[in-house]
Amino acid sequence: MQDRELHLNSGWMGLAWVLALLAAIIGLVALGSRWNEPDLMWAILPLSLVFTISLFGFIVNGPNQARVVQLFGKYVGTLHETGFFYGNPFYWRTRVSLRVRTFETGMNTTEERKDVAGNVLAAATSHREPIKVNDKDGTPIEIAAVVLWKVVSPAEAVFTVDDYEGFVKLQADAALRNLASRYSYDAPEGDSHSLRGHIEEVATQLKQDLQERMRQAGVEVQEARISYLAYAREIASAMLQRQQAGATIAARALIVTGAVGMVEHALQLLSEKQLVDLDPERRAAMVSNLLVVLCGHTAPQPVLNTGTLYN
Repeated sequence: MQDRELHLNSGWMGLAWVLALLAAIIGLVALGSRWNEPDLMWAILPLSLVFTISLFGFIVNGPNQARVVQLFGKYVGTLHETGFFYGNPFYWRTRVSLRVRTFETGMNTTEERKDVAGNVLAAATSHREPIKVNDKDGTPIEIAAVVLWKVVSPAEAVFTVDDYEGFVKLQADAALRNLASRYSYDAPEGDSHSLRGHIEEVATQLKQDLQERMRQAGVEVQEARISYLAYAREIASAMLQRQQAGATIAARALIVTGAVGMVEHALQLLSEKQLVDLDPERRAAMVSNLLVVLCGHTAPQPVLNTGTLYN
């Protein structure tokens, strides 16, 4: 349903009308008592009924609030203005907050418990339970996201869904599960996007997915970001070893590449400066010794040769 603006009269005019009715009722009661005219009750009773009904026409709308107004089940409009207003007493007003709100998926809240006397037995607590889902590669992971949202169309929020706040939270869980199943937790450099390595791209995609789902409820998603990401507990230890092994292999490969370059440079300098003439066998031995020194885990112990180069 399309949202449309509703303009109401000032509440001070309504207050003047209610005070005038009250003054008329008091005046009639005084005249009836003075003149001893019971017939005036036929005028006092309708005026009292009108006065009572008129009291329900006042509307106070605060900042960042809207009132979705209905009249006997028919949508009249939405009041966005801030202030004191007066409208039809039979208007049914539904208050909708337009403030920016945030929540984190997977948060469970335990309500406080009280005894019969009203004493608090256990305070309300909140704890995080991230969503457990398989990523693109089938690896079980735990993931949660923070969503920043606000209502931009109060009429759609009220009439399209039963509970727009619950709708937003359920759709956020569903969108996050769908997103996690389309990306890998981690991917090699230069490969497709991953949840861990491409945070901005994943956040942008999550926001787009959420907006597509929540547009029908009159909700605008302002920001959505992953707040928690980890392997599932049953495989966390194994995946940590895998990451450590990959980091070790990458580091050793870098060390070997650098060592080969240093050995090549050393042999080239020896040849250019003609400091020593090495045959192929001694050349190979020198290369082997340099690689051991450069690629070893620990510092090698030097051994001094007091004889000739060949002894």
